[in-house]
Amino acid sequence: MSVLTTNYLTPTGREEAWRFTPLKRLRGLHDGTAVIGERNSLVAKGHLASGVALHREILEPLATTDDIIIDRIRGAEAEVAHLSIASNTEVQEPIFLGRSLGALDSAEFSRVRISLGNHSVATVVLENTGDTVLAEDLEISLAPGSSLKFITLQEFDANAVYAARHHVVVDKDAQYKSITVTVGGDVVRILPTVEFIAPGGSVELLGVYFATTGQFFEHRMHVDHAVPHAKSRVNFKGALAGRDAHTVWIGDVLIRAVAEGTDTYELNRNLLLSDGARADSVPNLEIETGEIVGAGHASTTGRFDDEQLFYLMSRGITLENARRLVVRGFFSEIVNEIGVESIQERLMERIDAELERAGA
Repeated sequence: MSVLTTNYLTPTGREEAWRFTPLKRLRGLHDGTAVIGERNSLVAKGHLASGVALHREILEPLATTDDIIIDRIRGAEAEVAHLSIASNTEVQEPIFLGRSLGALDSAEFSRVRISLGNHSVATVVLENTGDTVLAEDLEISLAPGSSLKFITLQEFDANAVYAARHHVVVDKDAQYKSITVTVGGDVVRILPTVEFIAPGGSVELLGVYFATTGQFFEHRMHVDHAVPHAKSRVNFKGALAGRDAHTVWIGDVLIRAVAEGTDTYELNRNLLLSDGARADSVPNLEIETGEIVGAGHASTTGRFDDEQLFYLMSRGITLENARRLVVRGFFSEIVNEIGVESIQERLMERIDAELERAGA
């Protein structure tokens, strides 16, 4: 093990990017005091199809980012776990990646790359479980005409800390759909970011999160429309139950002056299931050209719909089961997009259990 020492400027919490994050609960990931363990926990689960490979490689240092944790990872780790899908390869079954190791007395710095060749098609599922301290720099590269569905599941145990950037680079006519699920952990902070580098790309960022007593979940996304004729959609839904449950959703979309023909919309909805929970939702839209197809955003935060509960209870359903059905219905639109029935049902069962444990 080694203690990472750097000259980076440590966040204080007064910075815009860190104003919501409980820095003291990050276990030293942000300020260089974390003890970095010798762990490379990412593994492929099951057989990899022809044209698919997972290997470790050394990459040249990447440029710095606007996130100090990601910069610390890049400063400390040269080795990358690279999942590659060859050009013109259509993978019929989902590719499952998961974590084999975890620890709370030391942290893991992880660099992951997923690349799709020209006109390849795949679904990748990344499952994060257990109690761990994990910082991750995940880069996704989509070649022209390729298509990826990326499902990332944060089903950590109660004490886990996870800070990550999920950055996708979208080339000409490439399609990307991500489904981010966060239902476990003490502190989870994910930065889904999108970079369009050629016209014709399409991106859909979907997500659900359910925070209970004391949990902090932050999803801070940035979509950079830097080329003409690209499309993006963002739709995240969150539910909170229990005292000091806290979620943060930040949606930043930038339409640059050259990005004529852009079509974008972002939506965040939050459901408060009990007193003492807090949901912060901040959609931002910056437009530098008027020659666009459309651009908009919406954000709502509210409590149970009493009419829905009354309707269900008037048909003999108990209040407890009525609440469970309403929450399931709230999440089902996005969870069903996963397309893997076993995962969908597992997530719904976990949400049911969290709801029961929170007493909501």
